[in-house]
Amino acid sequence: MRCFLPLDKLSQEPYSTIIGYPKATKKQIKTRIVELKKLGIRDVSFQGQTKIGSLNILGKGYVGVVVLSRIKNRLVAVKIRRTDASRTNMAKEAKFLKIANKAGVGPLLLAMSKNFIIMEYLDGKKIGEWVNELKSKRDIKLLKSIMQKILEDCYSLDVIGLDHGELSTISKHVVIEKSKTTIIDYESASTQRRVSNVTSATQAICIGSGISKIVRKIYRMPSKNKIIKILRSYKQEQNRQNFEKILEILKL
Repeated sequence: MRCFLPLDKLSQEPYSTIIGYPKATKKQIKTRIVELKKLGIRDVSFQGQTKIGSLNILGKGYVGVVVLSRIKNRLVAVKIRRTDASRTNMAKEAKFLKIANKAGVGPLLLAMSKNFIIMEYLDGKKIGEWVNELKSKRDIKLLKSIMQKILEDCYSLDVIGLDHGELSTISKHVVIEKSKTTIIDYESASTQRRVSNVTSATQAICIGSGISKIVRKIYRMPSKNKIIKILRSYKQEQNRQNFEKILEILKL
């Protein structure tokens, strides 16, 4: 059973620590509560696997912390800009998430303001945790479908010229639900640098990370050198034909 606190309670400790994380004045907290109300947020639930002090939240990064909330009866994820963030607002991240959404990628952007991004809530597990629950070769079919979906989304981002920026450390940037796989967290995204979503994600899943070690235990893949060779071809010419070759060599 989820317990939701009304927004007015957020001005009190320990909740004020989250809305003004890591440190905010009473005036800043009051302003943020008003800002949330304007976005249609009325209450917040402190749950999730990340902990700040005595409270659980959905996630924490360099730019913001994420909590569960509601707009009317719809569950949503609210990303709160940290008071010590290097950026003064959430506009750029919201812009990149909107671009990703146009390509059918990422959690759906619902609303944004100076200090908040309101997104679709994903009730699933981060891929780093999900992979740890793979038991045996009986899970290969499911694993392959998840890998293909991730790489297809990465290709969609490559096509539109949006580089996610953090897929080389993919463990915290993909959420897996029962019928849905979503690339999250666009705070490091850019349209100004060369895209490397497919290559970064493939390397993270198949070659050089904790996830790849687990994947290789249950799924027999080609040698790392073969994968690297095909990734180099794709990097030189990022087209559908070369992307299909990546899927082919990975037997996806």
